[in-house]
Amino acid sequence: MTEIKNTSVIEFEDVSDEQMNQMIDGTLTEFDEGDLVDGMVVKIEHDEVLVDIGFKSEGVIPARELSIRKDADPSEIVSIGDKIEALVLQKEDKDGRLILSKKRAEYERAWIQVEDKFKAGEVVVGEVIEVVKGGLILDIGLRGFLPASLVDLRRVKDLDMYMGTEVEARVIEMDRNRNNVVLSRRVLLEEGRKNERAEILAKLTKGMRLKGTVSSIVDFGSFVDLGGIDGLVHISELSWNHVNHPSEVVKVGDEVEVEVLDVDLSRARISLGLKQTTEDPWMRLVEAYPLGSIADGKVTKIVPFGVFIELSESVEGLVHISEMSLRHIESPAQVVHVGDEVKVKIMEVNPERRRISLSMKAAAEDLGIDIPIDENYVAEEKPLRKKGEGAGRDGAKGTAKAGTKAAEAAEAAEVAEAVEAVVAVEDAEPVEAEGATPSAAEPATEDAEAPEAAPVAEEAPAAEAVETPVDEPEPIAEEASEAPLEPEAPAAAPEAEEAPAAE
Repeated sequence: MTEIKNTSVIEFEDVSDEQMNQMIDGTLTEFDEGDLVDGMVVKIEHDEVLVDIGFKSEGVIPARELSIRKDADPSEIVSIGDKIEALVLQKEDKDGRLILSKKRAEYERAWIQVEDKFKAGEVVVGEVIEVVKGGLILDIGLRGFLPASLVDLRRVKDLDMYMGTEVEARVIEMDRNRNNVVLSRRVLLEEGRKNERAEILAKLTKGMRLKGTVSSIVDFGSFVDLGGIDGLVHISELSWNHVNHPSEVVKVGDEVEVEVLDVDLSRARISLGLKQTTEDPWMRLVEAYPLGSIADGKVTKIVPFGVFIELSESVEGLVHISEMSLRHIESPAQVVHVGDEVKVKIMEVNPERRRISLSMKAAAEDLGIDIPIDENYVAEEKPLRKKGEGAGRDGAKGTAKAGTKAAEAAEAAEVAEAVEAVVAVEDAEPVEAEGATPSAAEPATEDAEAPEAAPVAEEAPAAEAVETPVDEPEPIAEEASEAPLEPEAPAAAPEAEEAPAAE
């Protein structure tokens, strides 16, 4: 026994330090930074985990390298004795420790799996681990970003409700350089809804009545959710009354009954009607207001061609201006004002076109009453046309402007010359011709005619020269810069100088 013991000691003592190190290194795992290694968890602390990977010292996994979840508790992620895979970050840090990362090892594996599903168009499932500005972060082996606009079919206001839940989504974008993975849940919902829509559309028929919920309101109508598919109620189909905006009739979330008006299978569109589920007031109108009957009404609107009268809550009729009074009127405002109560006679009812013609005049005749007219009413005057507009009616437009300039000149003339001109006008024969200059005292209008201007011309004698030939413009007209001149205008100047000689 002693000899054997001494022999062993001798053999052990004969091994050099170099040989011993080689023997130890032969039992260690060979690896480089960036390699994936397998190990077993041997110790868990609050900020790190120690892992035996067969190296001369345990590897250290810092808490931040354990999981993609922020502020994760190491004891919640691993347990002592767990076999894990890690990625070598540093073979030796400043303290001589081997630094590993479980998170990055999983990331490498997960990236390959997610990329395969992305190419195949398959669904990924992950838990919502964070709510960030603009969306959600999902744990799918790596951090996947689900934008808020792609969480549901409609934008979700409160994203916190998804925290901690598992969500199915589809990868729509991957960028390895930026470590960016974008997900979409809405794509899956739209696909499912598309199948539902096809089934619902196949069952819908015109005239069918369904229950639904108002899902959104737009200027041209409102959308109603029929349980997997939306239909449009156009603004004209919301009510029998006139509607300025759909919000006057319905609100988002209202439960309504609608009637199917049309189904377009090729475009997957449904046209709905809300007013069709209520009684048409026009049907009652035919019974309540027979032709020739007299009814009470209220003036709701005045237009140039007449007034609209409300007979009931949902029915309005038109009284044309010619049916408003026994006498001629220039404007409906001479007879009524908005809000007035009036008597009308039913002249015509057209349910198909939804029109009813009324007459105040006929009602007054039948009842033997008078319709008062505002004699002091003055309609707004139409503005004069701009320069050059309306020229061509026997030159009246251009000569009217020339007459205006002539009137200004007449006002500046001396009294003596005006008296002499009056004598000249009285001695001369009356001039009757087309194109005579209209009076300056008369307002220039497009329909001005020469015969009406002649008598007034005596009031401004200084502006006219009686001896001037009829076919040529007056000399004063040459001074009017705005008045269009006839081609012969230059030739009128010499003859205008001879006009005083006639006196």
